[in-house]
Amino acid sequence: MFSKACEYGIRATIFVAKQSIEGRKVSLKETTKAIDSPEAYTSKILQQLKKHEIIRSDKGPRGGFSMEKEKLEKTTLEEIVYCFDGDSIYQGCGLGLKACNANKPCPIHFEFAKVRDGLAELLSNTRIITLANEINDGLAFLKS
Repeated sequence: MFSKACEYGIRATIFVAKQSIEGRKVSLKETTKAIDSPEAYTSKILQQLKKHEIIRSDKGPRGGFSMEKEKLEKTTLEEIVYCFDGDSIYQGCGLGLKACNANKPCPIHFEFAKVRDGLAELLSNTRIITLANEINDGLAFLKS
């Protein structure tokens, strides 16, 4: 459903958020290990998150990746998905047809529209801080 970059982006953001709640900045290597992602790919993911001002990056001996308190509280999954996949997830046909729409629907068009609407609601209502707290509380995990 999400691109691989988006999946890693979500996991990286949650990890950085979890550490930021604890007052820590994290390195590329820590993030790579925590989300089970190749280092070069993780570097690109983190730079994309920084470019979209979701996370911050500080250089130097006390540097690393982090999230500001306001970003922790306000950032939603929707923002992360948009950062990597744009809004295409809300528009595609369930069968991959290019001409599918309400006037010329595929066999699952109207049911799939309900799924897309539910996904949109989930993404817009789920805050990163909530997911990071679930990791902190041991209710969820980031890698298998």
